[in-house]
Amino acid sequence: MEALLKAGLPAHFAAVISNNPDAKGLAMACSHGVATAVVDHRSFGDRAVFDAALAAEIDRHQPDLVVLAGFMRVLTEAFVNRYPGRLLNIHPSLLPAFPGLDTHRRALEAGARIHGCTVHFVTPALDLGPIVIQAAVPVLPDDTEERLAARVLAEEHRIYPQAVRWFCEDRLRLGAAGKVLFKQGRAAQGALTSPPLDP
Repeated sequence: MEALLKAGLPAHFAAVISNNPDAKGLAMACSHGVATAVVDHRSFGDRAVFDAALAAEIDRHQPDLVVLAGFMRVLTEAFVNRYPGRLLNIHPSLLPAFPGLDTHRRALEAGARIHGCTVHFVTPALDLGPIVIQAAVPVLPDDTEERLAARVLAEEHRIYPQAVRWFCEDRLRLGAAGKVLFKQGRAAQGALTSPPLDP
């Protein structure tokens, strides 16, 4: 969230909403002059009731885009379907690899040579929404979860603001059949390998 607030995006941040009243992001948002609200999930009897209250708070601010940042709750299908093509998330793996939790540990245990992060549109299927942008980092022989996570986080701070910028500039949208569409072609050249190939 801090990376988004500091990115100079062509956007008005309508509000930062948390399910945790102690979240550090609330104070950070206030310091940037952004309205805040708390919808504490512990105050609700079940997930559907919480999601309805969360949606009501979001809708009060009338956002064009809802951006999840450190929001560690599984959202109901009804909630996700309320914001089709307007709900973005970032995940600390190269999806579809390692959805869910403990991605860095799982990448190390699997012997992955490349790890990274993914910005995707949110769909009811957890961490399986259409991919917008990914960044990869090499997995080094002496990596720990913490070292790998730090390198991935640095890339998260680069690609999430980029994805939001594309959306704000009307260069990104979710098209028919869940296809991610860009107004300008974004074909990449070359390939990334880890470990690198011999010269």
